[in-house]
Amino acid sequence: MSAVDVVNALKARGETVATAESLTAGLVTAEITTVPGASAVLRGGLVVYATDLKASLAGVDAALLAAHGAVHPEVARQLAEGARTRCGATWGLGLTGVAGPDPQDGVDAGTVHIGLSGPSGSAVETITVGGDRHEVRSASVIAALDLLLDHLKITEG
Repeated sequence: MSAVDVVNALKARGETVATAESLTAGLVTAEITTVPGASAVLRGGLVVYATDLKASLAGVDAALLAAHGAVHPEVARQLAEGARTRCGATWGLGLTGVAGPDPQDGVDAGTVHIGLSGPSGSAVETITVGGDRHEVRSASVIAALDLLLDHLKITEG
């Protein structure tokens, strides 16, 4: 997997992507833009590092955030949906997690939830990554692009 594969697959389908990123703070969007021609498929991205911005910019339910905190699978799903709808993209990716080194709101470092929203619905994948902040964030970028690419392959036709 690489950002090149994602950009090429989206171009071939005439589709677009947008992101709402918390722990990766724009790294997924930045990785996509390393590919020449990414402007044909990337609509934009929201960096929603602060919890209140997840609600106000990405449309995550404030009651969900109050009840469960920012690191929760449903938050990732709603981030993805918010990115997709607010940026007018075919696909949305949403990432939230704990890069470490310390736990956050009772969630262990290395826990990452990746949401995907597309034309036929949404999905969430949860991964656990070992290592330091850089390793957790880097692995999260790869996992998010893999999730999108896997869904693009499944929905080919």
